[in-house]
Amino acid sequence: QVQLVESGGGLVQAGGSLRLSCLASGSIFAIDPMGWFRQAPGKQRDLVATITSGGTTNYADSVKGRFTISRDNAKNTVYLQMNGLKSEDTIVYYCYARIYSGYAWKDYWGQGTQVTVSS
Repeated sequence: QVQLVESGGGLVQAGGSLRLSCLASGSIFAIDPMGWFRQAPGKQRDLVATITSGGTTNYADSVKGRFTISRDNAKNTVYLQMNGLKSEDTIVYYCYARIYSGYAWKDYWGQGTQVTVSS
């Protein structure tokens, strides 16, 4: 059973920083890519950033220059360093990973972590 467990959300003042972490555990042969999405109630889940096993990154325009995604392949962990947070970054963030467990590639999601930016 594969699981994604997120940590690091919380309350921060505008202009501040937070670091999200997501650990993938279970029967894992390969993970590609890993990333972060975010979703407001009643809205679609939107891309924040993704990173391949080789380190290629992709960011939403709204977070470029403020957020940095990274991963530790040995630990099956992806991180999202969020700097210069704005009130519009207040939302639930979801970890994402496409994982090969030995028989098929499958998409997995974390449970979500709330980030609240106060002005």
